[in-house]
Amino acid sequence: MESGFDNLDAAGFLEIWQHFDADDNGYIEGKELDDFFRHMKKKLCPKSEQCKSFNNNEPWLEEAVLGEEKNVKAAVSMVTWLKISEQVTDDGVRKLKQRFMSAYDVTADGRLEILELANMILPEDENFLLVFRREAPLDNSVTFMKIWRKYDVDCSGYISAQELSAFLKDLFDQDQKEVTADKLEQYTDAMMKIFDKNKDGRLDLNDMARILALQENFLLQFEMDASSKEERKRDFDKIFNHYDVSKTGALEGPEVDGFVKDMMELVRPSLTGPDLDELRRVVLCHCDFNKDGKIQKNELALCLGVKPEV
Repeated sequence: MESGFDNLDAAGFLEIWQHFDADDNGYIEGKELDDFFRHMKKKLCPKSEQCKSFNNNEPWLEEAVLGEEKNVKAAVSMVTWLKISEQVTDDGVRKLKQRFMSAYDVTADGRLEILELANMILPEDENFLLVFRREAPLDNSVTFMKIWRKYDVDCSGYISAQELSAFLKDLFDQDQKEVTADKLEQYTDAMMKIFDKNKDGRLDLNDMARILALQENFLLQFEMDASSKEERKRDFDKIFNHYDVSKTGALEGPEVDGFVKDMMELVRPSLTGPDLDELRRVVLCHCDFNKDGKIQKNELALCLGVKPEV
């Protein structure tokens, strides 16, 4: 797109993201969003005749700074220019924001996620974030934990830069997109700078969940104090079926991981990999009654105080 961002690369995109995501919450929203589109308008401005007409007035601004004898006249002219410019810019910003948000705000939540911004301003050959596109949103922590376990090769409970690089390389291969070693290093560095929130040189569970745009915790939709046995049984069945991705009637491997992750994040949002490993051990110790390394449906029902099926 002709946006003044034609030569933008991953490093430049990183600077833009970090500048406009001022509160570092993973979104550009509210005033941040207005500031971004004002910035974009300035980028577009030199290409429009409307802006050129205002650019002709810029000598007045120079007079206001440099021309001591003409300060009064220049100041009045500058104020007039600013008022007109501000009025036009506000209108232009509003229209520009409306136009681009309708096209790129895929989630329709009135704010920009990092992938949405990348799709908006990064040239396609530089848009390394395109490899994270999915036909359907990642809405199950079991799938997330499969990815986590695969790339946490050293089982440290964190994803290092080297492990992240391997993850990105696999994504590019799946997307049938060739990437040089230098570019891969650049993209890995950009990802670490964007998502490594505590700047310790590695990614934790929350960082990786943001990268993969993992959807809201599945368990948040349930009332923990359901008023009847029937409601508790109904909710339990929904919960078990959600995490029993393999449909074997038992939770195992990443299915246990996903369930424990979501359950514990209800009370401990900043869960780390080592925390998860310890809590997984505790849950298995208390719920895996037959010690087969799995949690059968009846076993989980007993653990959660739900009457098991006969």
